[in-house]
Amino acid sequence: MRILMGAQNCGFGPASVLVAVSRLLPGHERVFVGDGIAAEFARRNATAFDGVHELTDPYGNGAALLDRLLENSDQVVSVMDADLVLRSVAAARPVVLVDCLFGFWQHHRHSPGRIRELCATLPRTSFTAVRHHLAGLSPHERILAAHQLADHNVVQNFPGVSRRMAEFTDAGAGGAMHLSGPLVDLEGLREARGDEPAVGGPDYDLLINTGGFKNFLLDFEANNDYLQLIDRWIPDLLADWPRFTRVLICGGAYAGHRGGTHRMSGRRIDRRFLPQRALLPQVARTPHSFIAPGLSVLNEATLLGRLPLGLHEQHYAHTYTIRNLADTLFGRLAARFADVLPGHALPEDDYAGTAALVSIAGRILKDDDLYARFRSALNERIEQYLFLTPEQRRGGVAELRRLLDGPPASSVIATILTAAA
Repeated sequence: MRILMGAQNCGFGPASVLVAVSRLLPGHERVFVGDGIAAEFARRNATAFDGVHELTDPYGNGAALLDRLLENSDQVVSVMDADLVLRSVAAARPVVLVDCLFGFWQHHRHSPGRIRELCATLPRTSFTAVRHHLAGLSPHERILAAHQLADHNVVQNFPGVSRRMAEFTDAGAGGAMHLSGPLVDLEGLREARGDEPAVGGPDYDLLINTGGFKNFLLDFEANNDYLQLIDRWIPDLLADWPRFTRVLICGGAYAGHRGGTHRMSGRRIDRRFLPQRALLPQVARTPHSFIAPGLSVLNEATLLGRLPLGLHEQHYAHTYTIRNLADTLFGRLAARFADVLPGHALPEDDYAGTAALVSIAGRILKDDDLYARFRSALNERIEQYLFLTPEQRRGGVAELRRLLDGPPASSVIATILTAAA
């Protein structure tokens, strides 16, 4: 079976999930199509696919390429890419929508009932007609509409997800709903657990994972105050914590001029954009890690038996994650910009909330007093994290595993596609 695969162009989370799902399907021809940060991640992890097609090109033929790929595909798998679902519906191709943030999507403008009505009256003559019919929906609402229109929906477990799934089903969901446990590269995790260095200890004392970073607002070279704040903070981290002599900073931003090896006071800092299967062994070996609080990297760490420290929120979805894990050890320890600006109201909206977080990072970066407060508050979090006992760490990992567990992704995906074949 020829499977066309795409992911929402928003950070590494969706693309990471797509790579994990693709690796579960080695018996099929797996073709990636996409653009932006999702395409960058797919190229860096190209062994997960049998073909990688980037939509953006100098001649603007992306839409025509996608139409040809759809025409020649037997099945479509989309990770949170609503437009790929809508194109699949217009092309009469069966489509599975995979979602690791199902409980996150907001519907301020239109009720679920109104979204369902729009889907029921959808013209399927062309993608243009479909987009026009749904033009009044917000980006979040368009994903909820895509759930109505997909043949199957695979939803990663998270607090509140089961309740939303039940509401969605009771209201008459268009496609079948399937709950899944962590949508991660399970084979890669097994290999990472067994990939111990032959001699010596781990390569690094500390791993800092900033994730993909790029989304509808953030970019490596624009609205990048968060990255600049990390750059300012790293020398102070080394000054405050002499125990860290070898640090790996990994993320999408470190493929270009920000990458490379730097030495500060005899200590080594490696900045890299590693393929996923090169990063996972470092997660397994490195004793301490700080992460931008995305769900994929959190699931990978806990399944490898590691409890990371959450860094400050880059965007509004990170705020959602930390709030819903507030009663866990990970959630209690995680750094927050509220530590620096207590009482600062964050707009309860994806775009506006993310813009506010960008503004906060910029204020801290430029104001020495606020930066001093940021550094001090983060040191308090780091101290609490470093002095956890092994038993506390194991307990923190176990509670996250219980909370995020669900039916194995491999069996969920296999059941759906076996039935479709």
